[in-house]
Amino acid sequence: MKKPVLAVMAAGMGSRYGGLKQIDPVGSHGQLIIDYSIFDARRAGFETVVFIIKHEIEAPFKQAIGDRLSKVMDVRYAYQQLDDLPEGYAVPSGREKPWGTSHAILAARDVIDGPFAVINADDYYGPEAFRVIYDYLTAHPDQDGLYEYAMVGYQLKNTVTENGSVARGICQVENGCLTDVVERTKIFKDGKDAKFTEDGETFYPLSGDVSVSMNCWAFGNSMFSELEKRFPAWLDENLPKNPDKCEYFLPFVVNSMIKAGEGKIKVLNCHETWYGITYKEDMDSVVNAIKKMRAEGVYPDTLLD
Repeated sequence: MKKPVLAVMAAGMGSRYGGLKQIDPVGSHGQLIIDYSIFDARRAGFETVVFIIKHEIEAPFKQAIGDRLSKVMDVRYAYQQLDDLPEGYAVPSGREKPWGTSHAILAARDVIDGPFAVINADDYYGPEAFRVIYDYLTAHPDQDGLYEYAMVGYQLKNTVTENGSVARGICQVENGCLTDVVERTKIFKDGKDAKFTEDGETFYPLSGDVSVSMNCWAFGNSMFSELEKRFPAWLDENLPKNPDKCEYFLPFVVNSMIKAGEGKIKVLNCHETWYGITYKEDMDSVVNAIKKMRAEGVYPDTLLD
C-alpha cells in the first residue's frame, strides 16, 4: 500500500488574502497556520503534501508557502481551474467563483495515486486530527464494492467564535459512521452550546457536543472516480438554478455515496479545538492559542528545523 498523501485546498487563498500579500502570522517567528498543519502532519507520518491552488496565485504561493515547506516535505501542486469540466460543459459567462471542494479535490486526480487526507489551508486542526486520520488511512486500504472513508469530527462547541456566525456541516452519526451531513450557514455560539437560524428571526438550539465536519477527510484513491462520476449530474441539476455561484461540495458526494450504499464514512472523533479566522477579531484568539501551546510544549518555537 502506498503511503498516504496530504492534500491541502488552497485555491481560494488569493481572493481571501489579497494575492497572498496579507497573510498574517500566528506564531512567534512569523509562522502561518499552514506551517502548524504541516508540522503536525509530518509527526503523524505524512511525507508528501499536494497543494491545490490556482495558476493565478502560483508564483506568490510558492514564494510565501511552498518553497519554505519544500525543505521538510515532498511538495507537489495541482491546479483548480474553472474550465476543468466534463466533456460537453462550459463555464457560464461571467462566472468567477470556483466550483467548490469536490472540484478542488478532483483537480488533484493526476497528482495523487494512493490514499490521501484533505484539509483547508487556512484552518488549524491540531495534532490529534492528523494522527487519527493517518492511522486510519494506513489501516483501511481501498476495497472493491464498498469504500471505507473517514472524516474527522469536531465537537461544535470547539469550532464556534464569539465574533459572529459560522457555517458548519452538522453530522448525524450512527454506530460510529456518518449517516448524513446538513449544512447550516448561520450558527451562533450560545453559552456552551449553539443556535442556528435560516431566516435571521427564528433560532433553533444545537448541542455543543454535536459532531461537525471541518473539511478534514480521509479518502482512498477511488474517491476520484466517485467525484468524476457524480459531477455531470450535479452540473445538470445546479447550473440552471445558480450558474454563477453553485458549488460542488464534498458533503454532497459523501451523502450521495452513503444513501446509495456505496460507501461508509467512519467518524474519527477529535476533542481538540479547531481554529480559523472567519472574522478579523478571531486573530487574537488564534495567536494566543498557539502561544499557549508553545508554552505547554506542544510546538517548538521554530517548526522547519
